[in-house]
Amino acid sequence: MSKRGVDILLLVNTGTDEAPEYTPVGGQRNITISEENDTFETTNKLSPNRAREFEYSFYTWTASADGVHVAGDEAYDLLKTAIREGKKLLVQIDDGGSKEEGKALATSKDLDGPYDGEATYSIELQGDGPITPVAGAQTS
Repeated sequence: MSKRGVDILLLVNTGTDEAPEYTPVGGQRNITISEENDTFETTNKLSPNRAREFEYSFYTWTASADGVHVAGDEAYDLLKTAIREGKKLLVQIDDGGSKEEGKALATSKDLDGPYDGEATYSIELQGDGPITPVAGAQTS
């Protein structure tokens, strides 16, 4: 069964590290979660058929989201504070069937305020360590 994009949410811990409480970033329209593994070459003179060989190296993940700016949104305000003060955040991705969480750095934020339209934002997050499934969360 396919997933609806509207069900995928970025949430920010608005509680404490000891007792997290996750709040969705208000006004979200789009979110992209990217995961990547670096590789390194292990080719040698005994590699079969002179074919190059590789192994996994380091893993990383990023998230980018955008939406309509909602004044007074607690989660958005925490993202804004994090980028200005260089603080890491605990974030959660809820895809409407399973949840994953991890620490992240807010690396960029844009706020667009056209005179003839709604104010919109975009935010970029860089994962710090792995993003892992939340224990006991529903799976799809």
